[in-house]
Amino acid sequence: MAVAVAVDEPGLCPEGPHWDNRTGTLLYVDIDGQKVHRWNPVTRQKDTVAMDCMVGAVVPREAGGVVVAAGTKFTFLDFETRQLTDVATVDQHKPTNRFNDGKCDAAGRFWAGTMGHEPVPTQVERKVGSLYCLHTDRTVTKAFNETDISNGLAWTSDNSIMYYIDSLQYSVDAFDFDLANGTLTNRRKVVSFEESRDGVPDGMCIDTDGKLWVAMFGTGQVLQVDPETGTHLRTVKVPADQTTSCCFGGPNLDILYVTTASVGLSAEEVQQKPLSGCVFQVTGLGARGTPGLCYNG
Repeated sequence: MAVAVAVDEPGLCPEGPHWDNRTGTLLYVDIDGQKVHRWNPVTRQKDTVAMDCMVGAVVPREAGGVVVAAGTKFTFLDFETRQLTDVATVDQHKPTNRFNDGKCDAAGRFWAGTMGHEPVPTQVERKVGSLYCLHTDRTVTKAFNETDISNGLAWTSDNSIMYYIDSLQYSVDAFDFDLANGTLTNRRKVVSFEESRDGVPDGMCIDTDGKLWVAMFGTGQVLQVDPETGTHLRTVKVPADQTTSCCFGGPNLDILYVTTASVGLSAEEVQQKPLSGCVFQVTGLGARGTPGLCYNG
């Protein structure tokens, strides 16, 4: 296993990495930096679009461009023209809420969750977020509410189970998932974490063996866990404490890209961990991911 810096320009809160197979690029956002990035690992070039609000997630769109969950809106973004087209607004009665993590299911729906005001990382207004689904007809439904920090999402290869993280529950939860109509039932806890040892569970992805890779904020690590047994299998350490999310990418989907944050760190902490806010790549894991999915609306 080898850990190296992929994107060496530190951001405030890089998050939500998504490998776009169609373009061979890594999409990700900088939440506090209010930016959407598209990075090409071959040319090392990064294309950036500035937003006017915090942006929690980005996914490719089947029709071209991407969809971002920014502020409390789902918005189409065309990287070539820089045009933004608002699609839907959520949490209109909660002006300090914002979108956080999001991902698409195999039917092309875009799932993204909200959270409340967060004056400092992980200290958030409690139980005011929700998980939303942007359907392919551009309507929005709410799956559930009373979340703290809506975070990582992943689905099993047969699409029968959706995994979900609400960070301050310190667990990965599973739902029975109906792909045909996008409904969730039978919520249960499948993996538990200890904050003092593991950190705060943040973004995650799934590999072809059905194991989850969970970025643990505050401890500079990604944990590979088995959602069927609840066991922790492996630890991947990166030289930045605030690990925010991860995804598999590269031509063979065998490179683990890990985003990290620098927001909230003191000058001394940044001096100790100068790579905080960079994106890392981990090779030689012997694991592969599943292709990232597009929004189909």
